[in-house]
Amino acid sequence: MKRLSKEGYLTLREGSRVIESDAYGDKVLLLANGTYLKLFRVKRLLTSARLLPYSKRFSKNALKLVKLGVPTVTTIEVYRIPSIHRTAVHYYPLTGITLRNLPNGVDLILAGKLGKFIRKLHDKGIYFRSLHFGNIVLTPENQLGLIDISDMKIYKEPLCEKLRLRNFQHSARYEEDQSLLKNNLNLFIDGYRGADEFTSIHKKMAALFNNIT
Repeated sequence: MKRLSKEGYLTLREGSRVIESDAYGDKVLLLANGTYLKLFRVKRLLTSARLLPYSKRFSKNALKLVKLGVPTVTTIEVYRIPSIHRTAVHYYPLTGITLRNLPNGVDLILAGKLGKFIRKLHDKGIYFRSLHFGNIVLTPENQLGLIDISDMKIYKEPLCEKLRLRNFQHSARYEEDQSLLKNNLNLFIDGYRGADEFTSIHKKMAALFNNIT
């Protein structure tokens, strides 16, 4: 992790636009050259984030996803910025548009493609706690990829049924995503199911989404 001085930080962010912030300050900056700077603070004194900052997790997850064949962002540098009590990751964005911002929404073709994509993630052992449509990007190459990847765990084996369902519970919390998927829910579930028989997990998926839509 590279130390960034106050002067270096101010120079880096010169001409930037704040994309996300909260009561504690800026969280994501779009820099003048089109790259991004994501800032992280440690919320508690005793936390694993002090040993492995989220900026490092973000960077490591990006490398792991690329090795697993999942499109994602590209890290430029990871910083420690003592003057603002933050760490940060500087990265190239994943080119494309998030599913929430698609002008035509999630149509029947994309619903099936999305189901297959999430099945691929789970089969590769990827448990992405922030799995919602604002963090899934449709690229110009018509591939799906992930952004905002700090909150992720990658197992060596495919996810068990319990973790798969828990991941869907995370993604099902967002009303805007529910409405985008509602009309093509069966196609989404069919895409996730693939060639498998309709086993218990798929029935539970249908029950979960039908309960919230």
